[in-house]
Amino acid sequence: MKEEPIKYERWRKEMVDRQIIDRGITDTEVINAMLTVPRHLFVSEALTDSAYMDYPLPIGEGQTISQPYIIAEMTQSLELKKHHRVLEIGTGSGYQAAVLAHIVSRVYTIERNNTLFMRTRKLFDSLKYHNIITRYSDGTIGWKEESPFDAIMVTAGGEKIPQPLIDQLEVGGKLVMPVGGLMSQEMLLLEKTRNGTSINNLGGCRFVKLIGMHGWKD
Repeated sequence: MKEEPIKYERWRKEMVDRQIIDRGITDTEVINAMLTVPRHLFVSEALTDSAYMDYPLPIGEGQTISQPYIIAEMTQSLELKKHHRVLEIGTGSGYQAAVLAHIVSRVYTIERNNTLFMRTRKLFDSLKYHNIITRYSDGTIGWKEESPFDAIMVTAGGEKIPQPLIDQLEVGGKLVMPVGGLMSQEMLLLEKTRNGTSINNLGGCRFVKLIGMHGWKD
């Protein structure tokens, strides 16, 4: 891979300083990951100069790469540790999985769109993200064979948190997901306990819809 233009390193630093740290993100592992991952490689060539801006961008197939701050907030909320195994629902561009891969030991990520799945798998290989395991499947049913997971991140909005995902979460683990209607959702952080679950509302958001057996219909 050819050497990265210096402007991207500068833009990444500005993104983290202004959009991440200035808005209250304090987890050093999250900050360092977002300083490291080349976000411009996870968008189309036509959008590379917009990759570090403060808004989501289209990635094709009706999907988007989320605003940097939202990615940082969701990641920080899971309180991740180096030994953790994380399940991501909705691989999309692959940027969120790449951020996670710099923080935890193993990332399992599921994508239901074959075009995005194939494109992102190739990108992970080219960037040598060997601790990211991909699957082409319905994310709403999770990945039972590899469960339980220390944390689960859902990067699309649904009417409710799919029960299979809660079932596949380790006791003491956390799950973050946008929950609500088609036009807007609330970012919910679920923690699984021995007695059930507890939920904390992190605030309003807007994501593409979570499609699958336990989500919206296509």
